[in-house]
Amino acid sequence: MEEERSPSFEEASDEEEPSPEGPALVQGGSEPEFQTQAAQVPEEARWYVVHTYSGYENKVRQNLEQRIRSLGVGDKIFGVIVPTEDEIEIRDGQRRTVRRKIFPGYILVQMILSDETWHVVRQTPGVTGFVGPGSNPVPLPEHEVQGILKQMEAEAPKIRVEFTVGQAVRISDGPFSDFEGVVDEINQEKGKVRVLVSFFGRETPIELDFMQIERLMP
Repeated sequence: MEEERSPSFEEASDEEEPSPEGPALVQGGSEPEFQTQAAQVPEEARWYVVHTYSGYENKVRQNLEQRIRSLGVGDKIFGVIVPTEDEIEIRDGQRRTVRRKIFPGYILVQMILSDETWHVVRQTPGVTGFVGPGSNPVPLPEHEVQGILKQMEAEAPKIRVEFTVGQAVRISDGPFSDFEGVVDEINQEKGKVRVLVSFFGRETPIELDFMQIERLMP
Protein backbone atom coordinates (compact mmCIF):
# COMPACT_ATOMS: atom_id res chain seq x y z
CA MET A 1 0.00 0.00 0.00
CA GLU A 2 1.91 3.00 -1.28
CA GLU A 3 1.45 6.21 0.70
CA GLU A 4 -0.31 8.99 -1.21
CA ARG A 5 -0.78 12.66 -0.46
CA SER A 6 -4.29 13.58 0.59
CA PRO A 7 -6.16 16.12 -1.57
CA SER A 8 -6.30 19.72 -0.32
CA PHE A 9 -8.65 20.37 2.57
CA GLU A 10 -9.66 23.98 3.20
CA GLU A 11 -13.03 23.66 4.95
CA ALA A 12 -13.73 25.40 8.25
CA SER A 13 -12.62 23.42 11.27
CA ASP A 14 -14.92 21.89 13.89
CA GLU A 15 -15.60 23.91 17.02
CA GLU A 16 -16.44 22.77 20.53
CA GLU A 17 -20.18 22.32 20.55
CA PRO A 18 -22.88 22.15 23.21
CA SER A 19 -24.12 18.64 23.87
CA PRO A 20 -27.45 17.79 22.23
CA GLU A 21 -30.43 16.74 24.32
CA GLY A 22 -31.07 13.05 24.81
CA PRO A 23 -28.76 10.02 24.89
CA ALA A 24 -27.02 8.66 21.82
CA LEU A 25 -25.33 5.32 21.31
CA VAL A 26 -22.59 6.78 19.16
CA GLN A 27 -21.63 10.44 19.38
CA GLY A 28 -19.22 12.60 17.48
CA GLY A 29 -20.86 15.57 15.84
CA SER A 30 -24.08 17.30 14.92
CA GLU A 31 -25.08 14.54 12.49
CA PRO A 32 -25.56 10.79 13.05
CA GLU A 33 -22.48 8.72 12.37
CA PHE A 34 -22.21 6.20 9.55
CA GLN A 35 -22.50 2.73 11.05
CA THR A 36 -23.83 -0.54 9.71
CA GLN A 37 -25.94 -2.74 11.96
CA ALA A 38 -23.74 -5.09 14.01
CA ALA A 39 -25.44 -8.17 12.55
CA GLN A 40 -24.29 -7.13 9.07
CA VAL A 41 -20.63 -6.62 9.96
CA PRO A 42 -18.47 -9.66 9.11
CA GLU A 43 -16.01 -10.99 11.64
CA GLU A 44 -12.96 -9.99 9.60
CA ALA A 45 -13.88 -6.30 9.87
CA ARG A 46 -11.66 -4.42 12.33
CA TRP A 47 -11.44 -0.91 13.74
CA TYR A 48 -8.54 1.26 12.55
CA VAL A 49 -7.31 4.63 13.77
CA VAL A 50 -7.09 7.30 11.09
CA HIS A 51 -5.17 10.53 11.60
CA THR A 52 -6.79 13.78 10.41
CA TYR A 53 -6.06 17.47 10.55
CA SER A 54 -6.80 18.50 14.14
CA GLY A 55 -10.09 20.34 14.38
CA TYR A 56 -11.46 18.81 11.16
CA GLU A 57 -12.55 15.44 12.53
CA ASN A 58 -16.28 15.85 11.89
CA LYS A 59 -15.72 17.26 8.39
CA VAL A 60 -13.44 14.31 7.55
CA ARG A 61 -16.10 11.92 8.85
CA GLN A 62 -18.72 13.52 6.60
CA ASN A 63 -16.39 13.43 3.59
CA LEU A 64 -15.56 9.76 4.17
CA GLU A 65 -19.21 8.81 4.62
CA GLN A 66 -20.01 10.51 1.31
CA ARG A 67 -17.18 8.63 -0.43
CA ILE A 68 -18.35 5.32 1.00
CA ARG A 69 -21.81 5.90 -0.46
CA SER A 70 -20.68 7.29 -3.82
CA LEU A 71 -18.06 4.56 -4.37
CA GLY A 72 -20.41 1.78 -3.25
CA VAL A 73 -18.12 0.29 -0.58
CA GLY A 74 -20.67 0.14 2.22
CA ASP A 75 -20.20 -3.63 2.23
CA LYS A 76 -16.51 -3.19 3.10
CA ILE A 77 -16.40 -0.08 5.29
CA PHE A 78 -18.95 -0.37 8.09
CA GLY A 79 -18.42 2.39 10.62
CA VAL A 80 -16.93 5.87 10.97
CA ILE A 81 -16.93 7.57 14.35
CA VAL A 82 -15.39 10.58 16.01
CA PRO A 83 -14.94 9.49 19.65
CA THR A 84 -16.48 12.10 21.95
CA GLU A 85 -17.84 12.39 25.45
CA ASP A 86 -20.07 14.89 27.21
CA GLU A 87 -18.37 17.07 29.78
CA ILE A 88 -19.68 19.59 32.30
CA GLU A 89 -17.56 22.72 32.13
CA ILE A 90 -17.57 25.04 35.14
CA ARG A 91 -16.03 28.45 34.60
CA ASP A 92 -16.51 31.53 36.78
CA GLY A 93 -19.58 30.06 38.46
CA GLN A 94 -21.26 29.11 35.18
CA ARG A 95 -22.05 25.53 34.22
CA ARG A 96 -22.54 24.20 30.71
CA THR A 97 -22.45 20.80 29.05
CA VAL A 98 -20.11 20.52 26.07
CA ARG A 99 -19.04 17.70 23.79
CA ARG A 100 -15.32 17.03 23.87
CA LYS A 101 -13.32 14.95 21.42
CA ILE A 102 -11.57 12.10 23.26
CA PHE A 103 -8.77 11.84 20.68
CA PRO A 104 -8.36 15.18 18.86
CA GLY A 105 -6.97 14.67 15.38
CA TYR A 106 -8.20 11.08 15.02
CA ILE A 107 -11.27 9.16 13.85
CA LEU A 108 -12.06 5.43 13.99
CA VAL A 109 -13.00 3.45 10.89
CA GLN A 110 -14.41 -0.08 10.93
CA MET A 111 -13.60 -1.93 7.71
CA ILE A 112 -12.21 -4.95 5.97
CA LEU A 113 -8.68 -3.87 5.07
CA SER A 114 -7.76 -4.15 1.39
CA ASP A 115 -6.05 -2.01 -1.22
CA GLU A 116 -9.46 -0.68 -2.24
CA THR A 117 -10.63 0.34 1.25
CA TRP A 118 -7.18 1.70 2.11
CA HIS A 119 -7.34 4.06 -0.87
CA VAL A 120 -10.94 5.07 -0.16
CA VAL A 121 -10.00 6.20 3.33
CA ARG A 122 -6.53 7.54 2.58
CA GLN A 123 -7.67 9.73 -0.33
CA THR A 124 -10.44 11.36 1.70
CA PRO A 125 -9.79 15.11 2.03
CA GLY A 126 -8.43 15.88 5.49
CA VAL A 127 -7.00 12.41 6.13
CA THR A 128 -3.23 12.42 6.73
CA GLY A 129 -2.72 8.69 7.23
CA PHE A 130 -3.41 5.53 9.19
CA VAL A 131 -1.89 4.79 12.58
CA GLY A 132 0.68 2.04 12.08
CA PRO A 133 4.26 1.48 10.96
CA GLY A 134 4.88 3.15 7.61
CA SER A 135 1.68 3.00 5.60
CA ASN A 136 0.47 -0.28 7.13
CA PRO A 137 -2.66 0.19 9.28
CA VAL A 138 -2.71 -1.69 12.58
CA PRO A 139 -6.17 -2.63 13.93
CA LEU A 140 -7.19 -1.63 17.43
CA PRO A 141 -7.45 -4.51 19.92
CA GLU A 142 -11.08 -5.36 20.65
CA HIS A 143 -10.79 -4.48 24.35
CA GLU A 144 -9.60 -0.98 23.45
CA VAL A 145 -12.49 -0.52 21.04
CA GLN A 146 -14.98 -1.56 23.72
CA GLY A 147 -13.33 0.77 26.22
CA ILE A 148 -13.69 3.73 23.86
CA LEU A 149 -17.33 2.92 23.08
CA LYS A 150 -18.09 2.53 26.78
CA GLN A 151 -16.51 5.91 27.49
CA MET A 152 -18.67 7.48 24.79
CA GLU A 153 -21.85 5.92 26.19
CA ALA A 154 -21.24 7.06 29.79
CA GLU A 155 -24.46 8.54 31.21
CA ALA A 156 -22.79 10.82 33.76
CA PRO A 157 -20.77 13.59 32.09
CA LYS A 158 -17.31 14.32 33.43
CA ILE A 159 -16.79 17.59 35.27
CA ARG A 160 -14.08 19.92 34.04
CA VAL A 161 -12.96 22.87 36.13
CA GLU A 162 -10.25 25.44 35.71
CA PHE A 163 -9.33 25.55 39.38
CA THR A 164 -5.96 24.23 40.53
CA VAL A 165 -4.58 23.41 43.96
CA GLY A 166 -3.01 26.51 45.48
CA GLN A 167 -5.18 28.91 43.46
CA ALA A 168 -6.76 31.91 45.19
CA VAL A 169 -10.57 31.92 44.99
CA ARG A 170 -13.58 33.75 46.35
CA ILE A 171 -16.59 31.97 47.83
CA SER A 172 -19.62 33.19 45.89
CA ASP A 173 -22.46 31.32 47.60
CA GLY A 174 -23.42 29.95 51.00
CA PRO A 175 -22.76 31.05 54.59
CA PHE A 176 -19.14 31.92 53.77
CA SER A 177 -20.02 34.07 50.77
CA ASP A 178 -17.43 36.76 49.91
CA PHE A 179 -14.69 35.04 51.95
CA GLU A 180 -11.44 34.48 50.10
CA GLY A 181 -9.26 31.39 50.38
CA VAL A 182 -6.93 28.99 48.64
CA VAL A 183 -7.86 25.72 46.92
CA ASP A 184 -6.45 22.84 48.96
CA GLU A 185 -8.03 19.79 47.31
CA ILE A 186 -10.20 19.03 44.26
CA ASN A 187 -12.55 16.04 44.03
CA GLN A 188 -13.59 15.73 40.40
CA GLU A 189 -15.86 12.72 40.93
CA LYS A 190 -17.96 14.38 43.63
CA GLY A 191 -17.79 17.88 42.18
CA LYS A 192 -16.37 19.18 45.45
CA VAL A 193 -13.44 21.40 46.35
CA ARG A 194 -11.79 22.03 49.72
CA VAL A 195 -10.82 25.64 50.34
CA LEU A 196 -8.61 26.93 53.15
CA VAL A 197 -10.13 30.08 54.60
CA SER A 198 -8.39 32.22 57.22
CA PHE A 199 -10.36 32.80 60.42
CA PHE A 200 -8.63 34.89 63.12
CA GLY A 201 -5.23 34.00 61.75
CA ARG A 202 -5.97 30.25 61.42
CA GLU A 203 -6.65 28.41 58.19
CA THR A 204 -9.88 26.41 58.27
CA PRO A 205 -10.81 23.88 55.54
CA ILE A 206 -14.28 24.28 54.02
CA GLU A 207 -15.82 21.82 51.55
CA LEU A 208 -17.77 23.49 48.76
CA ASP A 209 -19.36 22.72 45.41
CA PHE A 210 -17.53 23.85 42.29
CA MET A 211 -20.38 26.29 41.68
CA GLN A 212 -19.80 28.02 45.04
CA ILE A 213 -16.38 29.47 44.20
CA GLU A 214 -14.88 31.68 41.52
CA ARG A 215 -11.36 32.63 40.59
CA LEU A 216 -9.79 35.78 41.92
CA MET A 217 -8.54 37.94 39.10
CA PRO A 218 -4.82 38.79 39.43
